Amino acid sequence: MAVEKRALFHSPWLPYALLLPQVVVTLVFFFWPAGQAVYQSLLIQDPFGANTQFVWFENFTELFNDKLYLASFKVTAVFSVLVAGLGLSISLVLAVLADRVVRGAALYKTLLIWPYAVAPAIAAVLWMFLFNPTLGIIAYWLKQRGVDWNYLIYDGQALTLVVIAAVWKQVSYNFLFFLAGLQSIPKSLIEAAAIDGAGPLRRFVTIVFPLLSPTTFFLLVVNIVYAFFDTFGIIDAATSGGPGQATEILVYKVYKDGFKALDLGGSAAQSVVLMFIVITLTVVQFRYVERKVQY
Repeated sequence: MAVEKRALFHSPWLPYALLLPQVVVTLVFFFWPAGQAVYQSLLIQDPFGANTQFVWFENFTELFNDKLYLASFKVTAVFSVLVAGLGLSISLVLAVLADRVVRGAALYKTLLIWPYAVAPAIAAVLWMFLFNPTLGIIAYWLKQRGVDWNYLIYDGQALTLVVIAAVWKQVSYNFLFFLAGLQSIPKSLIEAAAIDGAGPLRRFVTIVFPLLSPTTFFLLVVNIVYAFFDTFGIIDAATSGGPGQATEILVYKVYKDGFKALDLGGSAAQSVVLMFIVITLTVVQFRYVERKVQY
């Protein structure tokens, strides 16, 4: 007869004491700043916060009448889809290839993990040097093949640069989870399918990928949040939102308008809109995409 193991708390306060640190961190570093942002979005303030005026939703009205702000929605959408889509696809391919390596597997896996230790701004600088129109090796190679490369001038090239840097930075994180997921799949299932005559592609589509769906769903949520928020350092170091507003995603516009233009109320309103978008996307993913996940 199997004995069920349970954790017994002899003190009625111990479970709450264990939860308290996480609750405090959530309240202090999420709910309090979020509440402050919502409050400030209803105000017009001078740069030093000495004079404030309550204006209700005027900041939001001005935002959605601003063509530059609306353009940043399109840039963010394209950027996020590319970063999440390419990051997940490349990571999955690398994880599948690394899982099949027998000799030197530890070396390959270590090299694939290293980029995650690089700070976003450093990653941006590395790729800036490679794609620099004057000194970059990749830029020189492109020009030798007739490509007029100059990300400082052309919008599409600037967006391409920041997407490459952001994907490269995130591939290692995704790779770790995909590799762990692949190694947790029972080899007997793969061998049984191979004996039944299923080829490598069919085994992957019908067995491997469905069993990876929980990992894929988790990484999809993480990568969307990463593209919206954690790529700020890459954008700031590589292009500063330029040329023009070609790479000015929503999170960078919040910083630009708040810390450079000193429009505190408008910046707070943008942060509220951005927070609402990310929360909505996360809820939609859990509500609809998770239905296809096989646990």
